[in-house]
Amino acid sequence: MRSRLPYPPLAVILALMASASVAAAAALHFHGAERQDSSCESHDDRRSTHCEVRELLLPVPAEPLRVDARPNGGIRVEGGSRGDVRVRAKVAASAETDEAARALAAEVRVVTSGTIHAEGPTSGRDRSWWVSYEIEVPSQANLSLESTNGGISIDGVSGDIQFKTTNGGIHLSDMGGRVRGRTTNGGLDIHLDGTGWEGESLDVQTNNGGVNLAVPAGYNAHLETATVNGGMRVDFPVTVQGRLDRQLSVDLGHGGPTVRAVTTNGGVVVRKR
Repeated sequence: MRSRLPYPPLAVILALMASASVAAAAALHFHGAERQDSSCESHDDRRSTHCEVRELLLPVPAEPLRVDARPNGGIRVEGGSRGDVRVRAKVAASAETDEAARALAAEVRVVTSGTIHAEGPTSGRDRSWWVSYEIEVPSQANLSLESTNGGISIDGVSGDIQFKTTNGGIHLSDMGGRVRGRTTNGGLDIHLDGTGWEGESLDVQTNNGGVNLAVPAGYNAHLETATVNGGMRVDFPVTVQGRLDRQLSVDLGHGGPTVRAVTTNGGVVVRKR
C-alpha cells in the first residue's frame, strides 16, 4: 500500500496501548479543541444552522474501532503512519434562530467510551442535530462502522473491517485485509491499488445503486461483480464465466483473493485505472 500524508482531511500501528489507558482516555469524551465550522449548510431556509468541529486524540483500541453515526451522519476514515486515532466530529444543529442552534449544538455530546457516537436532546419539528466524523487511524486498523442517512468512505486502511449504512454511498480506496460492507440505497465506488488484493478478500454490496470499480493495470485477484436490474460495462478484455450482461466472474492476472462488488438495482462499470 502506498504511504499517506496525515490530514487532509483524514491517517502501521507503532504500539498497542494498554487496555487501562484506552479506557481512561475514552472516558474523557471530548475535551479536545473545538471550533466553529463555516461550511455548515441548512436543510431548511426557514431555520438557522450552527456547525462546530470537535477534535480529540485517542489511543488505538485493542478491539476494532467502532463508530456509530446514526441517525444522520457520514463517516470518513483515512489510514496513515500514525500511532493513535484522531477524531474530528462535525456537530451540526438547526433551530429557529442562530442562538437556539448554538445552544442545541452545545447540548450534543460526542462519546468516545466504547463505540464513538453522539448523544443529545430529542429532535423535533423545529430543531434537529446530526454529527459526522472524519477519523485518522493507523494503516493497519480494524474498523466497525455504521450509519443511517450518511455515506461511508475508507481510504488507505488494511485490516478487519466491517461497515453498513442505509441511504448513503460507499467509497473505498487503497485498501486490504478482510473487508465486508453493505449499503441499502447508495452506490459503490471502489478504487483498487497496487498489484493485487493484500489480505483475505473484499465483499461489498448494495441494493439500490451502481457499482464503479477501478482496477490498475496488471492487478491480480479473482473478480466477481453482478447486477440483477442494470447494465454492465467492462472497459478491458476478460475471459468470463457467466453472462457478461449481468454478472462477471474472472481471474485478473494470476488470480488471487476474491474482490466482490454486487448490486441488485443499478449498473456496473469496471474500468482500468
